[in-house]
Amino acid sequence: MRVLRTLLILVVVFGGLFVAADRVAVHFAENQVASKIRSSQGLDTDPKVSISGFPFLTQVLNTSLDEVQVSLDGVSASADGQAVRVTEVKAELKDVTFDSSFSTATAASATGSAQISYADLTGSAPKGATVGYAGAERAAKGEVKLSGPMGEVLDGAGITVPGPFKSLLDGKTLTAYSAVSLVNGDTVRLKAVTLPELYVPGADERMREVVDYDLKIDGLPSTIKLDKVTATETGLSFSGTGTDLSLAG
Repeated sequence: MRVLRTLLILVVVFGGLFVAADRVAVHFAENQVASKIRSSQGLDTDPKVSISGFPFLTQVLNTSLDEVQVSLDGVSASADGQAVRVTEVKAELKDVTFDSSFSTATAASATGSAQISYADLTGSAPKGATVGYAGAERAAKGEVKLSGPMGEVLDGAGITVPGPFKSLLDGKTLTAYSAVSLVNGDTVRLKAVTLPELYVPGADERMREVVDYDLKIDGLPSTIKLDKVTATETGLSFSGTGTDLSLAG
């Protein structure tokens, strides 16, 4: 009985040591992978990396990781020098193979996602305008709503309103709807599908030039290409997939 108890104690002790060593190795590997991704993808900061699966050490011996989750901070989009914050930038990598030094790594497949809230998207709109949810029917078609006091929005768009026309704008609200699409996997394009009558000669064309614009997302790893955008009640949601993605080198 004493021998059996001793054996059980040894199993527990060595099991605990193995688990501790495994977790230390995971932490080290996560830091190495984050550093490699930062350098190879030209990121400003290390991404947050989480390696799934247990035990980790057996995955290392097989030079293959089942799943690696990556999240990024400091990603933004820009239009005409105006920065817009991009949040919840994440990638889930599957079947990642690497060499023993972690100098090269390739993911067999990956899914990526990101968000831009309407509050942040408003930062790229003309002064006085707010970007918001367009309602279920229009959102299903990938549209967002731009609205605001007509006089303020015209002024924010740099449109001069002649004196005789100013009284026509009093109390009026500008409401326009824009379709959102993705271009080249890293650019958000907004294009007006409806514009109200603006009462000011030449203002319609000028307003369209202002509300039609591209937002280039900066800071995404070059291996992540977004291919789908959805207008939700809180903002724009992006997703993308890829195969045979090089993560380090």
